[in-house]
Parts: sequence; C-alpha cells; structure tokens
Amino acid sequence: MIETEHGIFELVKDHKEAFDIKTFNDRYVDYLDKYDYIVGDFSAEMLRFKGFYKKDIENIPDYLMESSVPNAPYYILRRSDKKSE
Repeated sequence: MIETEHGIFELVKDHKEAFDIKTFNDRYVDYLDKYDYIVGDFSAEMLRFKGFYKKDIENIPDYLMESSVPNAPYYILRRSDKKSE
C-alpha cells in the first residue's frame, strides 16, 4: 500500500519503475477522486492521468495501447480508501 496526499492506493503495476510519489502528489487533481483505478503514463516527458471505474478496468490495456507512447513508462493504482456511496 502507498499512502499519498490524496489517499491510500495499491500499486497494481509499475512498468519501468514509473511511479514516483512526489510527481504523483504534484500532478494529482481532485477530479480523479471519483475513480477506482488511476493510470499514470508518461508522454513527452510529462505525466498524464486517466481514471477508470472498477467495471471498466478491462479497458486499461486498450487505453495504454491506443493513447500512450509504445513501451512508455506507466503505472496503475487501485484506490483502497474509496468512500462507499
């Protein structure tokens, strides 16, 4: 488990050791609070985020294939402290 300024997450995948907690905390926006999973990938040396709901996690590989630079560093985080609605 990883404790960040924005909650507690499980690091599901860390391709090419992309995850850096300081960069995550600096780039995170509150809009992502509603998602169960967050994908962080690097494009043009900039960290980009994309959120996914639990029911949509099967779309993560498609997102990475279609929207990120081939073989780019990325990570997948699962939110572990999401409030029940």
